[in-house]
Amino acid sequence: MESTADRDTWFRVRSALKADAGDHSYEAWLAPLVLVGCDGDTVRLAAPSPFAADWVTSHYGDLLRRHWSTHQPAIRRVAVQTGTAGPATPLVGRAAAPPAVSQPLPVDARYSFDNFIVGKANELAYNAALSMAEPGMPGFNPLFLHGTTGLGKTHLMHAIGNAYLAHHPQGRVAYLSAEKFMVEFMAALRAKDTISFKQRLRSVDLLMIDDVQFIAGKESTQEEFFHTMNEIIGAGKRLVITADRSPQNLEGIQDRILSRMAWGLVADINPADYELRLNILHAKVAALGARVSVPDDVIDFLARKITANVRELEGALNRVTAFATLVGKPVTLEFTRETLADLLRAHEKKLTIDEIQRKVADYYGLKVADLLSERRAREVARPRQIAMYLAKKMTPRSLPEIGRRFGKRDHTTVMHAVKRVEQLRADDREIDSDVATLTRLLDG
Repeated sequence: MESTADRDTWFRVRSALKADAGDHSYEAWLAPLVLVGCDGDTVRLAAPSPFAADWVTSHYGDLLRRHWSTHQPAIRRVAVQTGTAGPATPLVGRAAAPPAVSQPLPVDARYSFDNFIVGKANELAYNAALSMAEPGMPGFNPLFLHGTTGLGKTHLMHAIGNAYLAHHPQGRVAYLSAEKFMVEFMAALRAKDTISFKQRLRSVDLLMIDDVQFIAGKESTQEEFFHTMNEIIGAGKRLVITADRSPQNLEGIQDRILSRMAWGLVADINPADYELRLNILHAKVAALGARVSVPDDVIDFLARKITANVRELEGALNRVTAFATLVGKPVTLEFTRETLADLLRAHEKKLTIDEIQRKVADYYGLKVADLLSERRAREVARPRQIAMYLAKKMTPRSLPEIGRRFGKRDHTTVMHAVKRVEQLRADDREIDSDVATLTRLLDG
């Protein structure tokens, strides 16, 4: 029986699985899993097919069990089954050979061209994807999209599929990862049933293969992939392929495949610039509606700090808003910093006390020497306290070390400054605005 505690643990386990397994594998194999419930020391999960249950069993058993026992020590075993009832496959050892093939992953209705935010970094890829989905054959085939992880390649593929089906309701569309292509082809070989595998993929009107770099070095898979490409293109059907780099930079893939992939249109997706990141966040916040309020300073902070990829940026926003809802707190800049502390550490440049002192002194028209002096006049004492407060909040330095860097002051002076500024921020709108502005300047 599934309990609230089990659901909470499943939420945390899924987040950890996504980080460990990677976005591609997570979406293909782990995201479809459904929590059935806990029975004594066993967690039961449901997979959409026997093939998926066997694959998860053999490849992610230890990972699932480890994450569950971290949150619920009583759990010693995780089992996967097909559907919501019936015998489960224990997550121990290797699975038996799976049946020949399952259906390709369907296109995800959540992804459309309407909710894809366009900027300079992805404009070419977006327009090319639109052309691939519209009625009438595009002037190129295949479409090859490339870019590092988390920039929107998979979103565009699903958008192509959804738009194509809107124009061609009876059309046949297949989307699957290159990894799944390989796994199912090998399963078909073992089952001596490659004919059904070939027929199923080559009979579609639009075939989309994600992350083709995963077939590097897999000669038999590449042979089948090459013939599938030829059949699709030769029959005047549409082919979309993605990879993490351009065809000429892919290693371990046959030259004839690379040549065929580059035959159509190659479009890159570059990392989002600040403006695009900001637009993406505003769109995501708007989609949240009245469920949670995210102030502009938090949106600006995330756009400036989370620069690696769009998926990580959206994940950071989701993490902040979800946690705020769970604990019943408003989303503020300080709350965001605390919630994303581990993520920010990976992105932030190392801010120093010297930089804080210079920025605060410049902001208030002072010299750094004034902040280090014994002067107690309000026009110096208050900026000094704010600088100490920022040093405590924005650097890992200890109170004694911060005190020493401010004219060899005692750590109790720093403690007093931090408490005083916190009080002032709550009572004095001007001080709160000054601190928020300085924080943004230092973040930038």
